[in-house]
Amino acid sequence: MVLVAQLIGALLGLLTVVFGAFGAHLLKKTFTAEQLNSFETGVKYQMYHALLILMLSFNLNLETGLEKAIIYCLIIGTILFSFSIYGLCISASKGNKIKILGPITPLGGLFLVVGWGLLFYSFIKNLI
Repeated sequence: MVLVAQLIGALLGLLTVVFGAFGAHLLKKTFTAEQLNSFETGVKYQMYHALLILMLSFNLNLETGLEKAIIYCLIIGTILFSFSIYGLCISASKGNKIKILGPITPLGGLFLVVGWGLLFYSFIKNLI
């Protein structure tokens, strides 16, 4: 599980740099200021969580159900949150907004909140 988390964390980090450059150079010409801001939010959250996934993979054994749940929530949440934002922004800039992606963004955010909450719980659990 550690290797899987490291691979996914590294891939998410790599894609963050690619998407960030893509947004800064190519999409800047076709996006509105609001779309560019939303796209950048997706990129920021993706990088924050890629780094968190990597950090956890190097510091936890990822053997317990709780540790695995934290990683799964962070991975699923990052993909749902950031990639739905990318899809919404790109499709809207082309005049054909994919509306089904709208509800996916907060669902991804919910997974991220649960992942952070479980991480917090794991720290409290270790204190007691």
